[in-house]
Amino acid sequence: MRSYSKLVFQREREEDTMSEKEKERVCVTGAGGFQATWVVKLLLSKGYIVHGTVRDTSDDKNAHLKSLENASENLKLFKADLLDYESLCAAFEGCTGVFHVASPVPFGTVTNPEVELIQPAVMGTLNVLRACSEAKIKRVVVVSSIVAMLFNPNWPEDQLMDESSWSDKEQCKKIENWYSLAKTEAESQAFEYAKRSGLDMVTVCPAIIFGPMLQPNVNATSLYIPEIMKGGIDPVTDASFPNVDVRDVAEALLLVYTKPETEGRYICLAHTTTRQELAVKLKSIYPNYKYPEKYTLADTKYTLTSEKLQKLGWKFRSLEETLVDSVECYQEKRVLDKM
Repeated sequence: MRSYSKLVFQREREEDTMSEKEKERVCVTGAGGFQATWVVKLLLSKGYIVHGTVRDTSDDKNAHLKSLENASENLKLFKADLLDYESLCAAFEGCTGVFHVASPVPFGTVTNPEVELIQPAVMGTLNVLRACSEAKIKRVVVVSSIVAMLFNPNWPEDQLMDESSWSDKEQCKKIENWYSLAKTEAESQAFEYAKRSGLDMVTVCPAIIFGPMLQPNVNATSLYIPEIMKGGIDPVTDASFPNVDVRDVAEALLLVYTKPETEGRYICLAHTTTRQELAVKLKSIYPNYKYPEKYTLADTKYTLTSEKLQKLGWKFRSLEETLVDSVECYQEKRVLDKM
């Protein structure tokens, strides 16, 4: 059933005229978030009609979406909750594709991981997929994370980690990495559902996402660079720090959506540095901040490959471009001044 679905998808794509493509309707969950807003922006720039799910359509936190180019004509916001199946069905109606970007991200201490992270991530994702099945969505792209593959004690140390690696759930529990457990559970159960139902689904697993913000509020991952510049991070770091630009992740999501041959998982990783290396690079460009004097390297080392995604034609920005664009955004929004 899955292979038949792919053949139909490919034939329909090949037969589309440009004018028909411009009218294609897709949905982005959690549209007002850091990553999702860039996805919405990219889709609108390519001529798609976009449905965006948000918790409250009247909330000023989503006003930035309405100011995006082509938004007045081609963006419609829907009040929806990942745990409310009916609200998702309403948002997906009439769409050919869905980009499931929304996911709970810890901002501070997690006191009840099952309620705060795991249940919303798993049940939310399954609700999205069930609603996709009901709406007869041709392809759904789910945003997972490299944390769903990093914590694998059985992976050979001398081998590049690829899409076949999965984080060990018991290991995640042991080290109390609840975010990794939530992403691993959600992605693995998503694939189980897709296999049972025949739903055409692919996942993209980004590294730590850097880049300029379009949304007004600072998200968790956007604090990494400011905290380094303000000397606020505990001076202990992993030996490697995988990262990718938010705009390049958006391009990756659209790429795997439009390429008929895509299947399975895709690591989305541009650069691997240490926090010390990030601090040195940032200090060379922006010297007038309070950087940590030195980080102590931890034993943990992550070496992953985005070869599978790059074979589709994915390209990524230089680290310097990402850092400069990020810092200029933080300066404009006075993020650094508020820390």
